[in-house]
Amino acid sequence: MTAPATDAEERSYQLTPTTIALLGVAALAWAGVVAVAREMGNGSGTMGLPLSEFLPMWSLMMTAMMLPAVAPVAALYVRTFRANPRRRTALFVTGYLLIWSAAGLIAFLLLRLVDRQVMDSPTAMRAIAAVVLVLAGVYQLSPLKQVCLRHCRSPLGQLLRYGNVKGPTRDLKVALHHGGFCLGCCWGLMALFIAFGVMNIWVMLALTAVVVSEKVLRRGEQIGRLAGLGFLAIALLIVASPTVADRLVPSSTASDSMTEM
Repeated sequence: MTAPATDAEERSYQLTPTTIALLGVAALAWAGVVAVAREMGNGSGTMGLPLSEFLPMWSLMMTAMMLPAVAPVAALYVRTFRANPRRRTALFVTGYLLIWSAAGLIAFLLLRLVDRQVMDSPTAMRAIAAVVLVLAGVYQLSPLKQVCLRHCRSPLGQLLRYGNVKGPTRDLKVALHHGGFCLGCCWGLMALFIAFGVMNIWVMLALTAVVVSEKVLRRGEQIGRLAGLGFLAIALLIVASPTVADRLVPSSTASDSMTEM
């Protein structure tokens, strides 16, 4: 198990050139996501999108949401570079985002299943949302989540171990390895798009806040557990109150327009 993060590591979110550059890319991705959401609205399942359109949209979303969380790790990793820092940073970030883009394949298949269930029963989406929220909530409280989260919160020791990785694609390999732990940490959070709709901007903002907080802030592990308890509470509300369900759970067709930002 990775050791808990030290105070020095928890304060690693500094505005270095690398951090600023990654946050700038994330901001551009957010602008793109908002533009797409205003055009498409928010509905359940894949909203009728084919895989060729869904994957680019998913990749854009992951770029917007995950780069703020990976920025401190990238900044630490860059400090180990002696040559070609820009190219190596680009390879590292690319590998990290490849993991999340690949996760879009699984998300697409799951959302296709949602499409079929919603077509058979108009009320199925509420049951699906409640189940997904319970799964996400339970995972947030699980030991496996804590193992992956501690790796993400305390990356310095792991990054030093990666010093033995050699070859022109070493930075890509490091990113894929670290990104795998990140996926293990956050897959439950990303599953909530099944419950609330893929293009729900407010859910994206809330999940980004949870991801960054639990990975960077001093009490991040407690924040992650509180989020899990919150998901369980929302699941209970959806089951108990049709009014709450109508407000939170997307319909089977995309909305005509997105709520004004």
